[in-house]
Amino acid sequence: MELDISHAAGASLMGNVIKSRLVRVGNSRGIRIPKLWVEQLALGEGVEMRVQADHLVICSARRPRAGWEEQFQVMHERGDDRPMGGFPASTWDEQEWEW
Repeated sequence: MELDISHAAGASLMGNVIKSRLVRVGNSRGIRIPKLWVEQLALGEGVEMRVQADHLVICSARRPRAGWEEQFQVMHERGDDRPMGGFPASTWDEQEWEW
């Protein structure tokens, strides 16, 4: 089995493939990742793993809503951050909605 550690920038990190032994961690198995790779890939406490064909791919865990702030700024600059108007009010809106 290969351990394929990918980096978004595509930088070459100590080569592409290393051989590693699986170690017992309770009923599971663990893989030791070289410290240099952990630092270069900015791997935190959490990672994402997926199987692609016969490869195990390990990536830095994505933060929920990562990049939203930048996208909101772009929307603001384009004027796309205003409420969409022009919807007719329903009877519920007019009679039952309370502020």
